[in-house]
Amino acid sequence: MTRRTARDLRSDSRSAVLRAFFSLRTATRQELSQHTGLSVATVSTLVKEFLTAGVVHVEAVVSSGVGRPLEQLRLDPSRGYIVGVDVAETYVETTVFDLSLDPRGTVSVPLDEHQNSPQYVVDGIRLAVHGVLALAGVSTSSVVGVGVSLPGQVQPDLGVSVFAPNWAWHDVRIKELLTAELGMHVHVDNPLKAIAVAELWFGAGREHRDLAIVNLGTGVGSGLVINGELVRGVSNNAGEWGHTLLALDGRLCRCGRQGCVEAYVGVNGMKATLSEIQPDHPALLQQEQRRFVDAVYEGVVAGDPVFVELVDETARYLAASLGDLVNMINPEHVVLTGWTVARLGDWLIPLVRAKIPDAALRSSVAVLTVSASSLASSTVALGMSTLTLEHFLAAVGLPSRTGPAPAQQG
Repeated sequence: MTRRTARDLRSDSRSAVLRAFFSLRTATRQELSQHTGLSVATVSTLVKEFLTAGVVHVEAVVSSGVGRPLEQLRLDPSRGYIVGVDVAETYVETTVFDLSLDPRGTVSVPLDEHQNSPQYVVDGIRLAVHGVLALAGVSTSSVVGVGVSLPGQVQPDLGVSVFAPNWAWHDVRIKELLTAELGMHVHVDNPLKAIAVAELWFGAGREHRDLAIVNLGTGVGSGLVINGELVRGVSNNAGEWGHTLLALDGRLCRCGRQGCVEAYVGVNGMKATLSEIQPDHPALLQQEQRRFVDAVYEGVVAGDPVFVELVDETARYLAASLGDLVNMINPEHVVLTGWTVARLGDWLIPLVRAKIPDAALRSSVAVLTVSASSLASSTVALGMSTLTLEHFLAAVGLPSRTGPAPAQQG
């Protein structure tokens, strides 16, 4: 176990105060102290640094009639903007947020899933970022950071895409490429960490301290929150549940192994299941993954028995694999998110709830709830913007435990 330092404790405190601002919107130092459990002295020190960084301002001074007047503090959205970027194999979606993390506009750019060069992806990100800034009327000089989520294994502190299986990327220095292309500060991370942070700060994490946030799309994986903290692991790979074993000697996964969860509940896994149900089904000819999922949605709505069976089988695989995850980390709550869930969640989630008791320990299931994400905006973009805000504060002297330490300059 890594030994905790005074810097870690201070970073935890700073993160707690920042999260309290997002929960309370406006607060005095005393209210922040009550909300976080930190001393007024600790809160006052952190608030002073927030004021210096310009991310908090005094909104009003209120007299209680006794003692010194109290300052009502609020995050200052006018300090600047952050762009959150969700990059998947088939699209780039960008959302620009003010420093209160309120969304100001969203732009999506399609990607050809058969193109895999780093420059092609960087070009798509550039188009989407400049497009959303133009839509929101935000100048590049007002942007304090761009947070980019990339599929696969990412090392945020190095700015490297270690391995992106669908693009066959190995050790791509993606942060350098993006910084040169955009001319703005760039922070990169993995979507599983982004969705976990978004839920922790703004979603299910406000009510639950132990969470598994499961993302379903081209790839699948989980973001883990244990005892109210994001779990990264030593190599930032914690939560790669999609590449745990579901079937011994099973289907070939794009990672090169056999029997991975992703090979059964990712979109290509769903296509493989459909081919087992009806090998000549016309939907198998659909090359674009989102259109395939649209076809499944339309089929289930129409009551097509083949698509109904497909969704039921997918839910069976999903429940079985979630059972392993539940047995390992014993969460209070599982959040299902991602574009597959957005389309098919109304059918998948009730089926998973019904099937998961057969896949996990009774005592663990007894305290477990399962739901779709309640977050309205792009979960990945929101999470990346949160991480980038923390990274920005770290760069002005407020180190973060949720995100990595900033790279050395010069």
